[in-house]
Amino acid sequence: QVQLVESGGGLVQPGGSLRLSCAASGIIFSINAVAWYRQAPGKQRELVAAVNREGRTDYTDSVKGRFTISTDNVKNMLYLQMNSLKPEDTAVYYCNADIVRSGVVLRSYWGQGTQVTVSS
Repeated sequence: QVQLVESGGGLVQPGGSLRLSCAASGIIFSINAVAWYRQAPGKQRELVAAVNREGRTDYTDSVKGRFTISTDNVKNMLYLQMNSLKPEDTAVYYCNADIVRSGVVLRSYWGQGTQVTVSS
């Protein structure tokens, strides 16, 4: 099993920055990709940023140039650096880890979520 625990959320003013962290523990050998998702009030959960074992990253258009996903594989940590935050970024942010075989997601692990609120 894999356990994911997020931290770093909070209240920040527009234009500010936050760094979210996700600590992974357990049997993580077979994890192929990790990602950050978010869910705003009244909205569907959406992919924010993802990175695979080869280091390839993917971002949703609305955060490109502002957010950066990164990992520390020695410490089993996942990060999301968020700069130039906007009120539209307000959401619960979740870290995600997937087991993928032949392009099919066999198992997804999720953290409990951390609230990010961007408001003046």
